[in-house]
Order: sequence, then C-alpha cells, then structure tokens
Amino acid sequence: MFESLSDRLSGIFDKLTKRGALSDADVNAALREVRRALIEADVALDVVRSFTDKVRSRAVGQEVVKSVTPGQMVVKIVHDQLVDMLGSDAETIDLNASAPVPIMMVGLQGSGKTTTTAKIARRLTERSRKKVLMASLDTRRPAAMEQLKVLGEQNAIETLPIVVGQTPPQIADRAMNAARLGGYDVVILDTAGRTHVDEPLMVEMAEIKAKAQPHEILLVADSLTGQDAVNVAKSFDDRVGISGIVLTRVDGDGRGGAALSMRAVTGKPIKLIGTGEKADALEDFHPSRIADRILGMGDIVSLVEKAAEAIDAEQAQKAAEKLRKGNFDLQDLADQLQQMEKIGGMSGMLSMMPGIGKMKKQLAAANMDDGIIKRQVAIIQSMTKKERSNPKILNANRKKRVAAGSGTSVQDINKLLKMHRQMSDMMKKLGKGKGGGMLGGLFGGGMPNIDPAELEAMAKSGDMPQMPDLSKGLPGGLPPGLPGGLPGMGGFPGLPGLGKGKKK
Repeated sequence: MFESLSDRLSGIFDKLTKRGALSDADVNAALREVRRALIEADVALDVVRSFTDKVRSRAVGQEVVKSVTPGQMVVKIVHDQLVDMLGSDAETIDLNASAPVPIMMVGLQGSGKTTTTAKIARRLTERSRKKVLMASLDTRRPAAMEQLKVLGEQNAIETLPIVVGQTPPQIADRAMNAARLGGYDVVILDTAGRTHVDEPLMVEMAEIKAKAQPHEILLVADSLTGQDAVNVAKSFDDRVGISGIVLTRVDGDGRGGAALSMRAVTGKPIKLIGTGEKADALEDFHPSRIADRILGMGDIVSLVEKAAEAIDAEQAQKAAEKLRKGNFDLQDLADQLQQMEKIGGMSGMLSMMPGIGKMKKQLAAANMDDGIIKRQVAIIQSMTKKERSNPKILNANRKKRVAAGSGTSVQDINKLLKMHRQMSDMMKKLGKGKGGGMLGGLFGGGMPNIDPAELEAMAKSGDMPQMPDLSKGLPGGLPPGLPGGLPGMGGFPGLPGLGKGKKK
C-alpha cells in the first residue's frame, strides 16, 4: 500500500545521503519534496503540516550539522516522526476485563466488518486460547447473518443461533446471556453498516453500546478509501466512542494516506491491519515496522514472526540434517517450498528485505512471481514416491509423464533437477555450518526460538548485523541453482540471476 510513497521518499533521501554536508537550504528543499509526497499519498493536510514542522525543527540545526552522516541523520529524524505520527507503540486488543469480554465491531457497509470479525475470532482462539462467540447484529443486509455463520463453520468458531425478527439491541442482549451461560471468554458483535454515516446508524450503534457495554469498540475502515476513511473514523468516534481501528485491504495499491492520518486525526490507535482475504491474513500494527517499510528499511522482525508461526521447527530441523549429509530429496524440497509459501511466498519475503525496494525493476524483469513455487511443487507432486526419493531414475519417458501431469515442460523439470543437485552439493560442502534449508538458513536453524521483542531491541540499538545494500543487485546473483542469493538463504530455486543488476 505504501509503495508509491516509499518510492518517492527513497528518491528524496538518496540525494541527501550522497552529500557529505548539508545546508539548511538542502534540508528545506528535501522537506518540500517530502511534504508534496505526503499530500500526493492522501495524508490529511493538517497532519502533513504538523509532521514537516516537527521534522524541520529537529533537522535544521546543530543535531544534523554536527552529525558524522548528516543525510542519514535526517532520515532518522523523519523515521522517528513517522513512528510518532503512527502511534509510537503497538497496541493490541484489550481483554483485561471480566469474561465474557464484549467487543463491538463498527464501520461502513463494505469495509470488511464481517470478514474481520471472523479473523479476529480465529486469532483470539488460536493465539490467546480464548473461547469466542460471534454474533451478527446486521438485520439489514441480506444474508449477513448467514455469512458470519459460514465463516464460523469454516474457522471452527461458535456463532449465535439466528432468530428472525429480533432487533440489533435484542440480539446483543441475547448474545451476552448466551456467552455467560456458555462460559465464553469473548463475544464479538458484528454490527450493521451503511453506505455512508447517517443518524439512524448512529442511534442504532448507541443503543447496542448501551445494551452490551462493550469493552472494546473497533472501527473497521477500508484503507483504499483514503481521507473518507479518516472522516468516517472521526464521525464514529464523536458519536459512539471507538477504542481502536482495524485497517483492511492494506495489501491493496492505495496511497497509504488513511493509515498515516488515522491516528493523528482521531487519537485512537490502529490495532490490526488486514493483509489479504485469507482467514489468517491479519497482523498487529507496529508503527516502527510500518515506518521501516515506508522508508525502504525492510521488516525483518515481522518476517521472523511469520516464519515462527508458519514453519514446523521439527520438520525444518530434519531437513537441515538431511541437507548437511547431502541426503536432501525432492520431497524435502517440496516441503521447503511449501513452507516458503506459508510466510507470504517469494514476493512476501522479498518485500520485507532491506534494500529490495530499490530493485523493483530488476525483480519485475526476472519474473519473480509466486507461481514459480507453485509450478515447482506441482512438478514434484506429479512424481512417484520412488522418483522423489531417487531423482536419478527420471529418464526421458518419466519426465514426459511428469510434465504432462504437472502442466509443465521437460525443460522445466530439468531446471528443477539441476537446481536440486546444486542445492544438495552446496549444502554437503557446507555441512559443518548451521542452516535449515532455504528458510532454516535464513534464521540460523533455531529461528522458532527467537524472541521477536529481543530481535527488535537489537535492531533499534544497532547491535544487529546490518543487511548489505542491495540496490545494485543481490550479491552473487540468483542463478537457477541456490548458490549466491540473499544473505543466509542460499538463494531461491529456479530463478534467473540478478547479480549486478543484470540478467544472466
């Protein structure tokens, strides 16, 4: 979502960091460009003015002049102010109340309230081990109650039985009683929306609030609606009083202004962001990490957290041992590729790597889409168990059969086999080192035991090893096999080389 803003800011700061010394005129010129970039990104004008004034007060003065690297000091000041604008510290859903804890979901129609309700319920069930009851209070939209019921069945979350003819406040009262009798920890009330804010909607929200006494009132806002989302947030906060915001469709190509303005305008924290359609595509909102992404610094901490949730530690360790011994078969490779898919695929991983933003044209030219992983997994799954464990028996006839079964060509199969051989040979030579395959190698084999908070503290203090500048291409390139790729990862399978910014 912040791609265009990130590109603009990166260009501005690149000019600053290349200079040995900065004058007040240089800083002011850069801030004019920053101001223009933020306005184009649909950030509220008052927020832009306040932001640039705060940056200027710190950037034009002794703090920058006396710095060893003035350009980088300006970037740091901008980063700190971005974090401050976004809310400084991450805030999660507050469940510190007597059970059942009522959570009220509000927002306009089409913002994604029902889907987000199910996502939050699943998150609380899986991560916090809470017993959750969902209840639809939307009596206006056709099939709204049935939609929540289906989502509940898909994610193994209990939903309040539908009783035709009840009003939203009556449903809220029944939901709270059912939760008390059923021993539920949390009740999530999915309220109705409108195409725009109107008086009947606000009256209904106030009645539900009075009946349920919610501990949290979460506004679900579509980030693609720009400043309209900010105005909606202000309206709901003035009339109902929200406690937090959930931004949906953050994975879209919006300009990002809503996220940057929301906290500053309402004073209420953004607690969660929706990053996709899947039930688990919901993330905590960390201001410092979002600021890192906007300024092209990557987000290694979030990548580690995603990997820790998705990767089977025992399976990764077994794969690591087989790699060290050179006994890595095609089934093991398929398992590694599928684990990569779980943490966002190729594009998801690369988007969190520092410096990757400066290589977008190279990556686009290299055709680095997640379809590559799916095709390679399809090839392996089209083989027999014997062929996966012993690729050497794959003769011409067998390859033709596998190609027909996977919808690929014999040439694709040969590339996969070559990549597998190179991977096995390389890891056998490096058998004394640490690693756990493509993903285990990234996190040193012991990734699931890393404390993300500790990692983030290391990053802030500067004790964490710095990632190399990737603006001139990935070190060593990315040949069809694994040798020479992203640091610690051994490269990606089946991808053309990108070393020094040229295709090989």
